[in-house]
Amino acid sequence: MQLIGMLDSPYVRRVAISLQLLGLRFEHQSVSVFRTFAQFRQINPVVKAPTLICDDSEVLMDSTLILEYAQALARPRSLMPTSPGELQHALRVIGLALAACEKSVQIIYERNLRPPEKLHEPWVTRVTGQLLAAYEALEKEVVHRPLAVTSAAISQTGVSTAVAWHFTQQTLPEVVPAQNYPALREFSARAEALAEFAAAPYGDSTYRHDS
Repeated sequence: MQLIGMLDSPYVRRVAISLQLLGLRFEHQSVSVFRTFAQFRQINPVVKAPTLICDDSEVLMDSTLILEYAQALARPRSLMPTSPGELQHALRVIGLALAACEKSVQIIYERNLRPPEKLHEPWVTRVTGQLLAAYEALEKEVVHRPLAVTSAAISQTGVSTAVAWHFTQQTLPEVVPAQNYPALREFSARAEALAEFAAAPYGDSTYRHDS
């Protein structure tokens, strides 16, 4: 399998970390949807990161759908609970983490891609409120139901939460002050120390197989 996309994307990074935790081998190409658009389009005309090229060359996209496929390949190994109650809660927390990623990306795009004179402050204010609401809810979840943070025990809930938090802190630290979310800050620091996270560091590097 080949994972296409840059590790400065939380969606690409959650897939890279999860594939390792599931014991699935893959190659990684750090291709940008911006700087190397034409190259990415040759791989996937939709130019969506992450993209996964399966062993039979079929192309998948969207991190959640790619991870659903990865779960099927890795069975019985799984990063998701099987009981309905636990699954329900896991999906809630993952949904919050993905919402935080989405709102962070929207603010970044608004700042970096839109001309300053066309910046729509009411929209930025609205999205910022949604971003903070997501992290406030995540902070409460981590406090009330601490997440496992070892390579053997971390779940998709933990992966998505840690990746989302690290992404926002790398890109919008002034919007989401770390001191206001001590549980998330501590959890993320411990997750980032795991081998699977270290092998797929945030940024423009390539996943390191030997880490």
